[in-house]
Amino acid sequence: MNKAELVSRMAEKSELTKKEAEMALNALMESIQEALVSGDKVQLVGFGTFETRERAARKGRNPRNPQQEIDIPASKAPVFKAGKSLKEAINEA
Repeated sequence: MNKAELVSRMAEKSELTKKEAEMALNALMESIQEALVSGDKVQLVGFGTFETRERAARKGRNPRNPQQEIDIPASKAPVFKAGKSLKEAINEA
């Protein structure tokens, strides 16, 4: 499912127009992004949790030249952990 299909489904289920549903989806995504950038965790009970995790610096191999070792810098990565209700719904399907 892509963003347009998600907006259409949201509009059907919420009886909003597609434009209103797209605005709501954009607001949700922006709010989650702002929270993660500021270091907060976003917890939606029953659905899941969005958070960031630190990735340590490490050594890697250049895929174009496997003999060459490269340094991969430390970074932050966004992570989603599914909640219990979501996991149960997926496993029942």
